[in-house]
Amino acid sequence: MKRREFITLLGGAAVAWPLTARAQQPAMPVIGWLDSGSPAGMTANLAAFHKGLGEAGYIEGQNVTIEYRWAEVDYSRLPALAADLVRRQVAVIAATRGPAPARAAKAATSTIPIVFQSGTDPVRDGLVASLSRPGANVTGASRLSTDLIPKRLGLMAEIVPKMTEIALLFNSAGPQGDSQVQEMQEPTRALGLQLHLAKASTVGDLDAAFAGVAQSGTGAIIVANDPLFNSHREQIVALALKYSVPVTFADRESVVAGGLMSYAASFTDSFRQVGVYVGRILKGANPADLPVQQPVKFELVINLKTAKALGLTVPATLLTSADEVIE
Repeated sequence: MKRREFITLLGGAAVAWPLTARAQQPAMPVIGWLDSGSPAGMTANLAAFHKGLGEAGYIEGQNVTIEYRWAEVDYSRLPALAADLVRRQVAVIAATRGPAPARAAKAATSTIPIVFQSGTDPVRDGLVASLSRPGANVTGASRLSTDLIPKRLGLMAEIVPKMTEIALLFNSAGPQGDSQVQEMQEPTRALGLQLHLAKASTVGDLDAAFAGVAQSGTGAIIVANDPLFNSHREQIVALALKYSVPVTFADRESVVAGGLMSYAASFTDSFRQVGVYVGRILKGANPADLPVQQPVKFELVINLKTAKALGLTVPATLLTSADEVIE
């Protein structure tokens, strides 16, 4: 072979090698995002999820892609949305805001890892075998929100000591509606309170629900944990002031928006935990070996400005014990 031909061949190989190497590099992994609600009101939660991913070394658009699927509080859409993500062959599915997205994802695949975010008991919901050893392809983070109903009731009774009836605002069309009503029964009886049911399955139902509570003379409202209410927290806060009804929430964000009070684990931190687990799974961790994340701290947040607007006096003991007081 002549020297000129050898140099030409070598140069061609040098050009071809990087192209071949790039072609053999693995494609950017894709995360499937399956949420029971809408993007409205999710800015802080999405930021927390991305923060968790970042802790594992993943940044959307740089070394990972996310396919978003929103059910828009139409739970009947979840199975089709989950099946679509499975067809897309995503590497892992983040199923957020309640057990319904995780159930749909679990029904759609037994091989793709699933990381849920929920406020209920994942063992009771049939998502995992146990909290410490989830088993199968599902793990996640639970805020244990439903376990805090008695505490929320007790706190509201301290702020409105003369009330004889309390209302539960719940999504009557949601998959958790019946269980949320059942979970309220015993704690209200224990406090000697009557339970008023305020149903809302669409945003258009909210005004009528509040009007019914005000007309009945119910002393206060507990807002159930539901994507419908998360997405429209500002409207709920406005209605509470319009009808002069004290309302307690399952998330701090609603109190920052003007709600009276919340007692809960951090909503955003549970999304961060989901992001961390998704990142660990992308790096090779087995979801069956990742224990379900549970909150280690519950925060009492009180909006003193709202209390004054409602003509309520918050006991000094509550203000002292509150983790955050908004004035």
